[in-house]
Order: sequence, then structure tokens, then C-alpha cells
Amino acid sequence: MYISRLALDHFRSWPHLVVDFTPGVTILKGANGLGKTNIVEAIEVLSTGSSHRVSSSLPLIERGEARATIRANVNEGADTGTTYEVTIAARGANRGRINGGSSLYMRDIVGKVPSVSFTPDDQRLVAGDPAGRRGFLDQAGSLLVPGYAANLSNANKIAKQRAALLKQLGQRGEPVDAKNAALNGLEIWTGQFIAVGVALTRARAGLIEQLAGPFSRIYDELAGKPQHAGLQYAPSFEEVLDFEQPEPEISKHYQRLYDGEIARGRNLIGPHRDDVTLTLDGMPAREFASNGEMWTMALALKMALFDEITEVQGVKPIVVLDDVFAQLDETRRKQILDFAMQQDQVLITVAAAGDIPSDATRGGDATIINVAELKAGAQDENANLVAQLQAARKNNTVDSDDDSDGARS
Repeated sequence: MYISRLALDHFRSWPHLVVDFTPGVTILKGANGLGKTNIVEAIEVLSTGSSHRVSSSLPLIERGEARATIRANVNEGADTGTTYEVTIAARGANRGRINGGSSLYMRDIVGKVPSVSFTPDDQRLVAGDPAGRRGFLDQAGSLLVPGYAANLSNANKIAKQRAALLKQLGQRGEPVDAKNAALNGLEIWTGQFIAVGVALTRARAGLIEQLAGPFSRIYDELAGKPQHAGLQYAPSFEEVLDFEQPEPEISKHYQRLYDGEIARGRNLIGPHRDDVTLTLDGMPAREFASNGEMWTMALALKMALFDEITEVQGVKPIVVLDDVFAQLDETRRKQILDFAMQQDQVLITVAAAGDIPSDATRGGDATIINVAELKAGAQDENANLVAQLQAARKNNTVDSDDDSDGARS
């Protein structure tokens, strides 16, 4: 599988862009600020439904625009090709299309074009806050677990509605009838939150179990010495993982938290507060692992995800190496390049020619794209479109004047 053409409209810093790719290695070279990372980020969004760089989709839209569109022509075999499209809306639901067909939810597109991105932020999967690990878990789930994206979307919507109700209940001076109605509503939203939360939590537990074995094996291979790298799921409410426990019992636990939730105006437990624990020889990696060991764990986690996607979907994901080489020492740079060179399509971003590892261009087969030239071409095309629109408006004005003169005569 590989993307042969990517088209962007009002995505991040790109008002319009069309760029063609080939199988194998493509290097996007350009100074910081030109938008090379935005190009590969668009592939991540198309693939997983989200970006590791932001927590919401609004920053993905060019400032002042109502929506952004990502379209990719994807070659899935010798004679087959499919066009996938997602539209990110500033307001309302994000949508998708396949081969220009009927409008779908964006979640129906997620996972169709699998990709795995290696970025400078990857070390934070070990040392950073839980939100980054949840983001990785959600992207992995969207690629590996059927229905995961839909459950996640529902959980986020219900959590938002429930939090708004908790804040309303915490306001002083509310009429008694209004508070009683809000409490009844809280029971309803809590029931829905439990139902979708249980499904999401159990899916995450299964996902971690699926990744833990490959992660530990790959870490040992990369480290070159026997160390046990572990991966455990840390849900905010462990009782959810008790498959024998009925939902009414879980509901009673939530009810005990109502006073605290109302006082704080937020959901105190649920999938939005889950975490993943990475350990090295039984110790928490974020506290005891060295900087190099954290990088190796992060690489092993991404490679484990790649292996599982390949196994489950039967295709090799697109590999994105986004400005990672400046962060890696020579050993890890070689490890990630050796891995990447075996894949169907690899997109590498670098700031300058000197940042391109020599191994990435061995054999002379790598394609190098100058992002500055892409940007200049996009600006020229935009200027031409503006000129055409201005000319069309001028012609319409002239035509209207002629019609008016004719009417008067």
C-alpha cells in the first residue's frame, strides 16, 4: 500500500496543495516553518482520525476557514486504487468519502490507510503525561480494533454533556425544580457513560495485551541485552475490567462520587483518565529509565504497533519519520532506518540536506521533494485562482452594466 497523490485544502498552513508520491523512500526537505510536518500530519489524521500534535481538530484548519479537506489516492495493489477523503469542520461533525461516494462519518474512514509515525515527541510516551499515552492508545485502537473509533467518539460526546451537567448542578441559586431535573438527567448520562466507558476500557485492555508481547520482544532486540520491558494498562476504575461485575454495581460506585464531581464540575473517573504504565525490569520507566532507554522503549512501542497492524490488516502501514534524526544517536538512527527501509512507503521530513542520513538514499532510489518549491507553486496557483476570480467578477459587472443599458433603451 502507498499514497500516490495527496491533496490538501485549507489544512494548517496549506491553503491548497497537491503532491505526488512514489513507493519506497520520499524525503520532504525544507526549512522549519514551511509546512513539511503539516503534510505528513495530514496523513496521520486521514489514517487515525487525529493528530498527536493537538487535542482537538480545530487547529488543523487554516485560520479563518470553515473546514479543511484531505484527499489521498491510495494504491492497494498492482491495478487497484482508491481515493479517500476527510473533511474537518470548524463546527459540526467531521465527514469522509470513499471514491467520491456518499458522505460518511469520519470514523468510517479511519484505519483504511494505516500509518505509523515516528516523531520527536515519541519519548514523551514514556516520560510525559498520561494524555500522550492515551492518544497513542486511541490511535492504535482506531487502527486495530473494529468499532473503537465510534466508541471513542461517543464516549467523548457523553463525557462533555455529563461534565456540563455537573457544572450546572454545582451552580448556587439554581431553582429546586431545575436541580431535580438536572439530577435526573445526570442519572441518564451516567448510565450512557458507563455503557460506552465499559466497552472502551475493555477494548483498551485487550489492545495492551495484544501489544505487550511484541513490545517486549522488539525492545530486547533493539537494546541488544536481556531486559524486561513491560506494558500495562492502568484504567481509572479497575473494577470495570471485572467482567463478572454488572453495570448496576458500577453505577453505585459513580453515585458515591456525585458530590465530589458536582463540587469540581467534572468527571472524576472514566476512559478520559486512563493511563498506560511502561516498566523496565519491573520498575517504572519514567522514573528509572535513562534517556537512551526511553527512546528505545518509544521506538519499540511504535514498531510493535506496526507489526500488529501488518498482522491484523494484512498490509504494511505507511511509515512517517518526522524530523526524528536530530533527536536520535547513531545507534538508534540506524535501527529505525534499517526498519524503515524494509517497508512499502516511507516519508521522511528533514530541515536541510545535511540532515538526510546517507543510508536513507542508498541505492539512489529515494525521491527528494523541495518543500520550498511546493510552497512557491502553491502560492502561485493561489494567486492565479484569485486573479481568475477577480477577472470573473469584473466580467460579471460589465455584463450587468450592458444588460442594464439594454433594459433602459
